[in-house]
Amino acid sequence: MRAVRERCAWTQTIDHHDLVPYLVEESAEVIDAVESGTRADLREELGDLLWQVLFHAEIAAGDPEDPFDIDDVARGLTEKMVRRHPHVFGDAVASTPEEVLVHWNAAKAAEKRERTSVLDGVSAHMPSLALAQKVLGKAAQVGVVAGRPPLAPADESELGDALLALVQLAREHGWDADRALRSRLRALSAEVRAAE
Repeated sequence: MRAVRERCAWTQTIDHHDLVPYLVEESAEVIDAVESGTRADLREELGDLLWQVLFHAEIAAGDPEDPFDIDDVARGLTEKMVRRHPHVFGDAVASTPEEVLVHWNAAKAAEKRERTSVLDGVSAHMPSLALAQKVLGKAAQVGVVAGRPPLAPADESELGDALLALVQLAREHGWDADRALRSRLRALSAEVRAAE
């Protein structure tokens, strides 16, 4: 990566912001490989995603005010994972996934003391359905419940059908389904912050 950054005229012009679309694309391609690709596809796409991490780290290494490199990224990640796995690297005990989450959440809360809301740290740039699932989970933590839909799918396949039908309804009315969901999520987020 360092050689490419130093010798490639295109790469030299790229900054963190320029890379965002590629990061989104490569992340989507990893998801495609996991959900419907081969092992070879997954290996290739993980490499492409890793290249994005290496690229960002190399750009960061050249920052004149606050440089860091891939070793700093790896060191920080290692320290975080050790802190968040006291049942692996320390004396804590966790024999069920639920107990593991207790340790993980306690370590994360200690690291993120400056956060004042369960919504702090939730990226508004997530895809809207993933964001909806995340915000609903956070809302439940503080006792805020969004209204129940008139739909009652019996399984995940029926849920997919129901979601698709709702998007079709939006399309027929000229509504933007994504914008509608994001708008409702902003309102739900305001309810969560008010409840807190």
